[in-house]
Amino acid sequence: MGRSTEVTIALEGVTLDGSLTVPDGPRGVVLFAHGSGSSRHSPRNRQVADALVAQGFATLLFDLLTTGEGRADAVDGHLRFDVGLLGDRLLGATEWLRSSEVAELSVGYFGASTGAGAALVAAARLGDSVGAVVSRGGRPDLASRRVLERVAAPTLLIVGGLDATVLELNEQALMQIGSAKRLEIVPDASHLFEEPGALDQVARLAAAWFREHINAPD
Repeated sequence: MGRSTEVTIALEGVTLDGSLTVPDGPRGVVLFAHGSGSSRHSPRNRQVADALVAQGFATLLFDLLTTGEGRADAVDGHLRFDVGLLGDRLLGATEWLRSSEVAELSVGYFGASTGAGAALVAAARLGDSVGAVVSRGGRPDLASRRVLERVAAPTLLIVGGLDATVLELNEQALMQIGSAKRLEIVPDASHLFEEPGALDQVARLAAAWFREHINAPD
C-alpha cells in the first residue's frame, strides 16, 4: 500500500501528532482534516486514505487538537467548531510538509464534518497553492460567505441523501464557493456513511476528484 511514518508537527505553541503514508511514485499529497470530536485514528478517514494511497496519493492524517485540547473539547465542544483555529492548524501542517519528503507534491485537502469548514478556510488563504478540496458530510457553512467566495481550489461536496440538514447547508454553501465545484449525493447514506458500500462510494468520488484536479509531478 505505502510506507507509513508517525510524525510530529511542531507549530507555534503546540505539537501535533500525525501519520504520513507515501506510496511509490506519489502523484500528490492529501491532508485530512477530521470532524467533530474525532482524531487521526478515525476509521472512516483511514478507509478513504487507504483508497487514495492505492490510487497513488500520499496522505497525512494528523490531530488538529493536542491531547489536552481534545480532553477540554470533549467536555463542551468549544474547539471543534472553531474553524479559524482548525484552519490555522491545517495551514501549519501544510507548511510543515514543505520540509518533508513530499515537499514537491501538489496538495489536496479532505475535510469531514467540521473539518471541511477548516479545509475551506485554509484553501481560501492559500489560493491556487491547493489543487483540490473534498468534503465528506461537511459543514462548509462554518466558513463565512467571504471565505467561500475566495476558495480557488476545485471543491467537491459529498453528502448522504439521508442527511437532510447537512445537505441543505451544503446546497447553500455550493452557491457561494467561488471555484469549480460539484455536489455529489450518496443515496440512502446518513451523516457518517455507515451504510454498506456508502464509504466506498465516498472514496471513489474523492479519488476521482483528486486525480482530475491534482497534477502529477513530471
